[in-house]
Amino acid sequence: MRIKWLGHSCFCIEGSKKIIIDPYMPHGDFGCTPDIVAVTHGHGDHFGDTMKFKKPVVCPNEIARYLSSKGFDAEPLNIGGTIVRDGVSFTMVPALHSSLLQVEGEELYGGPASGFVIKMDGVTVYHAGDTGLFSDMKLIRDLYHPDVAMLPIGGRFTMGPSEAMMAAGFIGAPLVIPMHYNTSPLIEQDAGEFKRSIEEVTPMKVVVMEPGEEIDTDYYKAL
Repeated sequence: MRIKWLGHSCFCIEGSKKIIIDPYMPHGDFGCTPDIVAVTHGHGDHFGDTMKFKKPVVCPNEIARYLSSKGFDAEPLNIGGTIVRDGVSFTMVPALHSSLLQVEGEELYGGPASGFVIKMDGVTVYHAGDTGLFSDMKLIRDLYHPDVAMLPIGGRFTMGPSEAMMAAGFIGAPLVIPMHYNTSPLIEQDAGEFKRSIEEVTPMKVVVMEPGEEIDTDYYKAL
């Protein structure tokens, strides 16, 4: 599997299918045209360009109902639910956050904020969405055994680096990618220090990515 960071909390993961998660792309799409879009919650910096792609959308039930009313192919989920779409498994897991969908001049309840566990081609990716730290992240480890954890570190609206370090320990993924930081002055963080702090005391690898940068998970499995 190849993972490209498009900035903020947006990733393009590519294997047998190409999936964009939370398509708010402040630096552009870097040529990523998805087969499926996944949306963790309704805030504009995550819902982003969902409606521009005209692709199937996996998202919380309330967002799916809105998209379906606009003619989109929307796959509704709620916490704990799993669907398989085009050979890719999506499980919706909890996040500690709020969710308001602001679109086309409307403000709508966006359902529960969430994260996703996505399984494709033998690789399991956990995208935490926007969240604070919670101890049941250990259940995500025990149930799904993620290979990759994408964790917010920005603080203020989500976990900060110290909480995300503990989250990484709870989840136990061998590869950690920080997200949701340095896209505004309110969430400025030193991702390099986050990386050093984890790698000094655990066997986990932290990859600090630049927008548009791509990695191959097979490389990190071999380390």
